[in-house]
Amino acid sequence: MRGLPSSPQSRRLHPAWIVAGVAFLALLGAAGFRAAPGVMIVPLEEEFGWSRTSISVAVGINILLFGLVAPFAAALMERFGLRRVTTFALLFISAGSALSIFVTASWQLILTWGILIGVGSGSMALVFVATVVDRWFVAKRGLVIGILSAGSATGQLIFLPLMAALVDSGGWRQASLLIALAALAVVPLVLIFLRNSPAELGTTRLGETPEASLAQERSIAAAVSSGLGPARRAISVLVTSSRNPTFWALALGFAICGASTNGLVGVHFIPSTHDHGMPESTAASLLAVVGVFDILGTVLSGWLTDRVNPRILLAIYYAGRGISLLVLPLLLSSTLQPSLIIFIVFYGLDWVATVPPTIALCREVFGESGPIVFGWVFAAHQIGAALASVAAGFVRDATGEYTWAWIAAALLCAVAAGVSISIRRTPERVH
Repeated sequence: MRGLPSSPQSRRLHPAWIVAGVAFLALLGAAGFRAAPGVMIVPLEEEFGWSRTSISVAVGINILLFGLVAPFAAALMERFGLRRVTTFALLFISAGSALSIFVTASWQLILTWGILIGVGSGSMALVFVATVVDRWFVAKRGLVIGILSAGSATGQLIFLPLMAALVDSGGWRQASLLIALAALAVVPLVLIFLRNSPAELGTTRLGETPEASLAQERSIAAAVSSGLGPARRAISVLVTSSRNPTFWALALGFAICGASTNGLVGVHFIPSTHDHGMPESTAASLLAVVGVFDILGTVLSGWLTDRVNPRILLAIYYAGRGISLLVLPLLLSSTLQPSLIIFIVFYGLDWVATVPPTIALCREVFGESGPIVFGWVFAAHQIGAALASVAAGFVRDATGEYTWAWIAAALLCAVAAGVSISIRRTPERVH
């Protein structure tokens, strides 16, 4: 029988922080493609003559898989470990991005951007954050969720200006190769430093007693030895959690979150500003500024989640986002105005701020199954994003502008705010 894990009190740096650091770098390295569509849509239109709708379909499939793969990736991490799943995910992203430079037809874009990168990035989605935090942290969970969730935002901050410059100077293929190399560069760090659990090092989660750590290790072992494969485990958690109204409230709110961020602003902000005469490089820089304030907003939201009712935080975040989207059509022009900068700052602060309170509610209500439940909630996020990316492209092709897409997203955010504040407080644990 394995003894109690040793307490890490004598160590200067808890191993959890090393794992969190590597996880942050892995999320940063995988973030390149999240910045790609907005920069590459117009160059692809100009080179191949494809419609914005057809390109949006490839992006929509990527966004959809980015979400649908997440709960199964969580179950795979539960069974095979963080290190192995994360390595394969990064290799998929790198391969899909590298192969995309050879596309000559829109179906090939669907295969590379949509499927390969979609599966890889889906395995590196925010469910990865939830799993790392659940495996390694008891104390400071909200803060660490905020920091790790900001990894993708940091990647956006780094990649967007670089990709915009590469597209302007050498074409979109160079930008695709940059994504491939960035994802590949993180693989050695993951293989060397990303540990699957504290038990591998004979220690405990940060802020946990040895007795509680042993109970956690037994819980994980029981899930692995339950006889359910990763797919059946993910489906089993979905079936059980879907009987709880809180699951549907979280899923609906997060679907609207995805529609109003990744699906709409993330994909169509740059093309929309281009319609108003603003240079793509300027618009890409604005989205990079979103990344700067996204980091601040997400870390602050994580800190607040440790202290404030997450239902209240979600309602405030969604309501503010809806108001900002409602006024956005009035702010767009060929030149950069102070009012648009104010929008960018606010939207950056709000962009991923919803993640820490959503993960906290999944953990509060669904217990040890929280990461997998969050995987399904995140799948809803990406379904909303995929639908919005395609719908906005259709609105643009049909009307010649994006105005109705911005207004529809604003109204949906009001719905998300109402649903979030109404989430019941009674925990119902799912195992």
